[in-house]
Amino acid sequence: MFHLLRGSSPTARWAVCAIAALLWLLLTQSAALAEDGAPGDSGHSAESNIGLGTMLVHIIGSVGIFWCILAPTSLMLLGLVVWLLLDLRGSAAVPAGFVDDFTDTVNKRKFKEAFDMAKEDNSYLGRVLTSGMGRLQYGLEDAREAAANTLDAIKSSKDRWNNYIAVIGTLGPLLGLVGTVYGMIQAFLALGATNSKEGLTQGISHALCVTLIGVMIAVPAIALNTFFRNRITQVTMDVGHVADDLLTQMYHNSKKAGPAPSTPAAAAPPPR
Repeated sequence: MFHLLRGSSPTARWAVCAIAALLWLLLTQSAALAEDGAPGDSGHSAESNIGLGTMLVHIIGSVGIFWCILAPTSLMLLGLVVWLLLDLRGSAAVPAGFVDDFTDTVNKRKFKEAFDMAKEDNSYLGRVLTSGMGRLQYGLEDAREAAANTLDAIKSSKDRWNNYIAVIGTLGPLLGLVGTVYGMIQAFLALGATNSKEGLTQGISHALCVTLIGVMIAVPAIALNTFFRNRITQVTMDVGHVADDLLTQMYHNSKKAGPAPSTPAAAAPPPR
């Protein structure tokens, strides 16, 4: 995991560290509460622990059938976040050492080897370069346009996945609201049947728990959607700048007069 994070952006590393710190805080707090609830503690601590435990059990039990919707939504959000964090790493966009190796190959006028190097590389930069180099024989501007089109396609693909996070952020409170309305209907039906205010307050409490879970899903989803939208923009800009520099360098190297070949077969092949 740490090996994967070394190639990611500083913001992504900070985000993962913040999540780890939050999990550590929750675990230590739970352990502390468990110790406080041991025999021999003061009555005030016991009452606080019972209240916390009762609240957690109450929230989990109150969601009820709506876990069938909220639990898969939470897992989907977690999967999208992990996948985008790994997919938008710096090493996935511009592999380490690729630019230097590619530049050295082009300077040696080994254009076919440079094209094969880019084609075999599955990174964003490799895909963009492959598209641009395929049109380089028709001019630099044509190659830049082909590379830009490929980069736009990559960006659109990542934006599409990020949009699912935005959808989860939007639907979270709405799903919670559905559960709340359903719980309120049940609470008032119980009130009409038993005429008990205690039953009404318990029913409202059960209904609000569903909204709480929905909001807890929506808040990180909205924040992560903004983070990934900015990350996608930054990655595509970086890849576009590097690809444009390499295409320009290859184009001008192909126009330079190379060493006179002794035989026609030894002539440098044109770039593709």
